[in-house]
Amino acid sequence: RFGLSGVLAAVARSNNREVMTAASLLIVIGVAVLMSSVGLSMGLGAFLAGIMLANSDYRHQLESDIEPFKGMLLGLFFIAIGMTLNLALLWANPLRIVVLALGLVFVKTAIITAILRWRHVSLKEGVQLGLMLSQGGEFAFVVLSQGQQAMLFDAALAEQLTLIVGLSMAFTSPLVTLYRRVGHSRSVEQPDQDRHWDSHQPEVIIAGFGRFGQIIGRLLQARHIPFTAMDKDSAHVEFVKQFGNRLFYGDLTRIDLLRSAGIKHAKILVVAVNDVAQSLAIIDHAREQNSRIKIVARAVDRFHAYELYKRKVDSVVRETFASSLEAATDTLEQLGYTEGQALEVAKRFRLHDEELLERSAQHIEDMEELGNIARQGRRELELLFEEDTRKQVAD
Repeated sequence: RFGLSGVLAAVARSNNREVMTAASLLIVIGVAVLMSSVGLSMGLGAFLAGIMLANSDYRHQLESDIEPFKGMLLGLFFIAIGMTLNLALLWANPLRIVVLALGLVFVKTAIITAILRWRHVSLKEGVQLGLMLSQGGEFAFVVLSQGQQAMLFDAALAEQLTLIVGLSMAFTSPLVTLYRRVGHSRSVEQPDQDRHWDSHQPEVIIAGFGRFGQIIGRLLQARHIPFTAMDKDSAHVEFVKQFGNRLFYGDLTRIDLLRSAGIKHAKILVVAVNDVAQSLAIIDHAREQNSRIKIVARAVDRFHAYELYKRKVDSVVRETFASSLEAATDTLEQLGYTEGQALEVAKRFRLHDEELLERSAQHIEDMEELGNIARQGRRELELLFEEDTRKQVAD
């Protein structure tokens, strides 16, 4: 467990998806073989390896890498389970088997609902989630197989229990659908409680966690606002983790990875990468997945800002503009301006420059027109400050 992060970090430095996928499969197989060699189930080993990978900082990347295989392997798993079910037992004693399967479903639902109510989740949501999780787990088949091999119970009992677990899986979906239809008219939403329960869902996704993204993350963390931060530089991921930041490895220009990060439910996407092409690709993919998401984007230069305005980004932040404006304000104060005067000049300049930037964004392909707008903007700014000077003299 403690060496896993280092192994994955070394693999990630290759920047090769196939190598990362192969390494994760090798880890799963290796742990499964290790468990088998000490007399435990290979299924248990694979399960433990999955838990370790799911808790690593590379989980989003791994999840998207194995996505093409997930559906196929899951289908094969359930086909294998279906082939092991002895339906003759159901025909021989249908009432007993069905009652036991429903009993398993309702007992698990009651336990899960009680736990969620204790955690201040609404009754409606608690019962619904309890029903969703009420089926016997897939790992039950592994446990039953191991128990039979260890002669803890006979084959007849193992077949009955396997059938009961299988039927509980079949019952879950219809019961959830039925509950939603019956309970819909009686439900009362509790936004505050639901928000508390869904707090693990990121409200903000930060794409790029370098110097720019880290400041945003630290502020959100101080306000206890959940966010997911991702960076494609594996060495950077490992370095930032040393300072207590929660950061995942992954390239958010990939649509599948954006989905894994929670783009469909996030409220805000902060694009903090310093690569123009990556920045624009992330924004385009994010809008495809969630048209309502608000986007705050870092602009590397004016031409990058033009592209961001064309995409109707909610907030464009030029990375050097604010710090340069602050330095200009300090310079004016050193030249004898009062703090208020310096701040007012800086404010006027900022508003004028932002207006000029938006105007220029409409003519990004016409370099001659951009030059005309820039010259006109300089003249407008000079006239604006000359007018301010005349007003101050008159006062």
